[in-house]
Formats: sequence, structure tokens, C-alpha cells
Amino acid sequence: MPDGRRAPSDLAPAVADRLRRDDAGLVAAVVQQHDTREVLMLGWMDDEALHRTLTTGRVTFWSRSRQEYWRKGDTSGHVQHVRSVAIDCDGDALLVTVDQVGAACHTGTRTCFEAGGPLPLVLPAGVVAAADDDTTTHRGAQP
Repeated sequence: MPDGRRAPSDLAPAVADRLRRDDAGLVAAVVQQHDTREVLMLGWMDDEALHRTLTTGRVTFWSRSRQEYWRKGDTSGHVQHVRSVAIDCDGDALLVTVDQVGAACHTGTRTCFEAGGPLPLVLPAGVVAAADDDTTTHRGAQP
């Protein structure tokens, strides 16, 4: 159970040693649709949640509000079937690619970012948001 200490888990030591957890013993897990690359949601995992995710084929999170494990889709039917799990270069974030069945967000929308909506983007003069993606392009610089 996350409380800043590492709870006993069956997570392979080689994997556990690569994780950089926050003070609650958690790592951010970004969930992405495997074929469209659509970012669906963000959840939190400790060693046990990651172990369950890696060994069951279903995504398991640690609920910070309920203080318990939850497997996505058990009550809603909106299941996340694991396709792959990757760790970032610093070990403080995971990328879980899934085949999402139904809505990913508890609000009933496809993604949690659809439910939350865009924020106003106010860029300094000379900086223009690229039209085709979410990166920022600096204009006016001479090569």
C-alpha cells in the first residue's frame, strides 16, 4: 500500500530498481490507445499495481482518493487491455499502451483530456503554435 515506503510486491527487482517513486511510493502512468496513439488518461501505480498490470493483461491503478487498488473497467465495463508498458528515461513515468473498450474517463467521455478540455494558449510574440501538432514552433529565427 503506498505510504512512502515500498510495499512488498512480486514486481521483478530489475524493474522495481528502475522506478523513481514520489513520496507516496507512486509513479505516474500515462495510458495511450495503442493504434491511434490517443492519450486517454493518467493514473497512478505503485509496485504492486504495476506487477498486476504486467502479469494480468488488464491495467490496475492505485486510487489515491479511495486508498485501494482498482482495475479499470471492473465496474464500468470500460476495460483497458494491455498491449505494452514502457518506462521513461528517468524512471518516474510509465507509458501503458492499451486497447480501450468504451470510455476511458469516469465522466463517460473517450478521454479524460476530452472531458477536461483545452486551456487557453497565450504565446509570447514570435512564438506560434504549430497547426498540425501540439508542439511549439519559434518563428523569425534566422538559420
